[in-house]
Amino acid sequence: MNLTSIITLFGGLGAFLFGMHYMGEGLQLAAGTRMKNLLEKLTRNPVIGFLVGMVVTVVIQSSAATTVMVMGFINAGIMDLAQATGVIFGANIGTTITSILIALDVSAIAPVCIAAGALMMLYAKRKKTRYFGQILLGFGMLFQGLHTMSGAMAPLKDSPRFTSFIVGADNPFLGFLIGALMCAVLQSSSAAVGIVQALAMQGLMPLGFAAFLVCGINVGSSTPPLMSALKARHNAQRAALIYLIFNVVGAVIFMPVVIFTPLVEILGTKIPSPAFQVSAFHILFKVVTGLILLPLVNQVVKLTYRIIPVRAHESEMRLKYIDKNMIGSPAVVTVQVGKEVDRMASLAADNLKDAGQGLIDGSCEKAQKIRDNEEVIDFLAGEITDYLSKVSSLEMAPEIAEYLSCVYHAINDLEQIGDHCVKILAQNEKNEELGKMYSPEAQKELQEILDEDLRLLAEAADRFLNRLVTIEQWGQMQKGVRKIARLVSEAQSNHMDRLRRQVCSFDQGLTFMESINSFSRIVNHISNLEEVVIGAEVRAGLPQGSGN
Repeated sequence: MNLTSIITLFGGLGAFLFGMHYMGEGLQLAAGTRMKNLLEKLTRNPVIGFLVGMVVTVVIQSSAATTVMVMGFINAGIMDLAQATGVIFGANIGTTITSILIALDVSAIAPVCIAAGALMMLYAKRKKTRYFGQILLGFGMLFQGLHTMSGAMAPLKDSPRFTSFIVGADNPFLGFLIGALMCAVLQSSSAAVGIVQALAMQGLMPLGFAAFLVCGINVGSSTPPLMSALKARHNAQRAALIYLIFNVVGAVIFMPVVIFTPLVEILGTKIPSPAFQVSAFHILFKVVTGLILLPLVNQVVKLTYRIIPVRAHESEMRLKYIDKNMIGSPAVVTVQVGKEVDRMASLAADNLKDAGQGLIDGSCEKAQKIRDNEEVIDFLAGEITDYLSKVSSLEMAPEIAEYLSCVYHAINDLEQIGDHCVKILAQNEKNEELGKMYSPEAQKELQEILDEDLRLLAEAADRFLNRLVTIEQWGQMQKGVRKIARLVSEAQSNHMDRLRRQVCSFDQGLTFMESINSFSRIVNHISNLEEVVIGAEVRAGLPQGSGN
């Protein structure tokens, strides 16, 4: 195989990968949000989730992409792990459609598809038509690339080394390893199986060795979801692990089957086309593994929890005081909701204390705790809002209805406080990268602002829980707000002076300014938290425009 053949091979591979990606992208655009909506709405039952995962993957042409999408839904709280498992199993089967298309070998019409697709994309006025043009163009590029690759591999027939290797290729572990590495590099099981099929078309890939390659390819296809899950939440990491478990189980089942049974010989006898033989084995691998594991969804989920144990913050990702399946009297609802909001306020206060004190001390040791708490705050905000939408249809006294309406505003303010705490943490991490701490003057200013923020948050949360704010308490709150505004203004002036005296660096000064801005915004949300529960008679005695 000379240099020209190698360049042609890589050119064909590039066209194949581009065509597959472009076709999948066009299919997603043509489908619009239908695939996302389908995943969101039809995954409560694992069997339905299995079918939905298969359909979605047939459309978008990537089981890894479907799994990454599912991981995003898990992160957003739209889907739980058991629901996601069925979808992931189905996605693994849906990805086999590409191997069927390749086995059909319609490369003769590839130029027609490319020409038609390009014309539709360039000259069509309707978006839908352009999307279908993209699908056609991608389809044509895929098969043109496959045809080019197949042609580039033809000289391998005349290579004694390669033919000798293929004739004697019976080491299952070598085949598995080559397949896994090939897929990990290409980041696509469809592309890797396509290359095996292209070799088979040239008579350069016996099915016995191709089967081991396919087993390795399927395990290697877990690389993209695992990479995406590195910095994801733990349930999303477990979803990526489920994808890996599916393919490892398939390899464990089929490697011995290929070695000790006549499966390869049967496929070779019944299916004349070498490319279809590879496709048939690939489909068998996925379908049999899916049918075996689908009844074991709960056991697979439990296994992932053993491998990635529940962390402390995950055990908090639940409603402690509200049972969403039991909606009691409105009076009971208000107590339950109040306690959950108090949980949010407590977590927000912990994050404010830890993020603020860490900034002052120049320590990021509580960074993970802050981010874990923020996940719980976001979770509670979503769950409480969902619960309130359910109870809104109940008959209730006006004062209870007004209070529950206030809760909508309160959880938004608490969520915003949590977000600003994470922003403060981010500034502290920048300081850590710079390897610098604030001057004693700056630390003193930050400490004074933090202490006042914490005091006001504790008071506002307590008054919200008791649903009572007097006009005197409101006045004290506004004094606190004005005090922080004055402290922030003084800190900004002193900061400019320190910059002139070169006591702090410009980069460090930026983190200081961003942090005090966050402290300032936090107190506005604290004030909002108290204002929403002011009684009507107190509200009437307030000066106009006193709120935030």
